[in-house]
Amino acid sequence: MADEAFLFLLDDRQPLSGAPLAAVGTLECTGTPAVHGWLQAHGVPATSERVRVVPGDAEGVVPEGAERLPVPLSEEEASRVRRECAPRSVTDLEYELLRFRETAQDVRALVQRALTAGIPAPRVARLTGLDPREIGRFTG
Repeated sequence: MADEAFLFLLDDRQPLSGAPLAAVGTLECTGTPAVHGWLQAHGVPATSERVRVVPGDAEGVVPEGAERLPVPLSEEEASRVRRECAPRSVTDLEYELLRFRETAQDVRALVQRALTAGIPAPRVARLTGLDPREIGRFTG
């Protein structure tokens, strides 16, 4: 497993945040006894709209006091979680970053747009295959 995420439960008074667990597709961790026990303890099925997920680096969007459970994710699963949680403009930029190697697009402009949109530099490096030091030079 490469990444971490947080499952959490929303109550009726909390604004929607994160992505519904059911929206990201099957995650390997949902078949574990820890997740089954956590869901059972709270009396909710994994398909409930109250069961949400966020990437580990977005834990700050979990409402204060919400029940949460850290879970491991594969890199592919983490990408799906990020995609479901991201505003569509960030999702579109990440798609461009993934396709970067197939285009003749100005890499500096693309990286700067991604960083300005809030995509972390390590994520840009992972999506593009660029060296993180090169990305650092684009910000200067």
